[in-house]
Amino acid sequence: MTEVEKLDAGLEYDFWDKEVNSRKLHAIKGCERLNAIDIREEEARVAAIQELFGSTGVNPSVCTGFNCDNGSNIHVGDNFLTNYNVTILDIAPVHIGDYVMIGPNTLITTVGHPISPMGRRKHLGIAKPVTVGNDVWIGGNCTILPGVNIGNNVIIAAGAVVTKDVPNNCVVGGVPAKFIKELENDIVIEEDNKNE
Repeated sequence: MTEVEKLDAGLEYDFWDKEVNSRKLHAIKGCERLNAIDIREEEARVAAIQELFGSTGVNPSVCTGFNCDNGSNIHVGDNFLTNYNVTILDIAPVHIGDYVMIGPNTLITTVGHPISPMGRRKHLGIAKPVTVGNDVWIGGNCTILPGVNIGNNVIIAAGAVVTKDVPNNCVVGGVPAKFIKELENDIVIEEDNKNE
């Protein structure tokens, strides 16, 4: 298998491989283009986001200082918003639902490295996808680690490091992030009332 085939299969791969690295170089160029567009030029910014990302819903908004590792592995729903200096290391796919807000200086990463020094000397990485549901607010300075699945109607408190899955309808926070409290989902309540 090539290193890219290993990466795409979820196996350890050499992140210094030229084909693997070409994805990153493509993403760097796309991020440079996006970040260079005046924040007031909304249509041009949306077009640049749509060109960089694998897929978008309506009204994607990405503030300046955005960086990613691939771009085409990022899939976002409607009304996606990132604040300043957000990084998504999308070596593996990152699927984000509708009405998601990401605070400044937040990192979503799909890539990890071996715990053995020999593995790190061999430039090995392994990627695991990240999924974020609908109606999620990720506070500033958060870190979402590889393989994490975040449910719907979730708040990740500022500064949290999310190391494991987060269920629907809750607030989590801390390092590592832990359950803080349940949240009411007023979207579901409103929809139920309309159907009665």
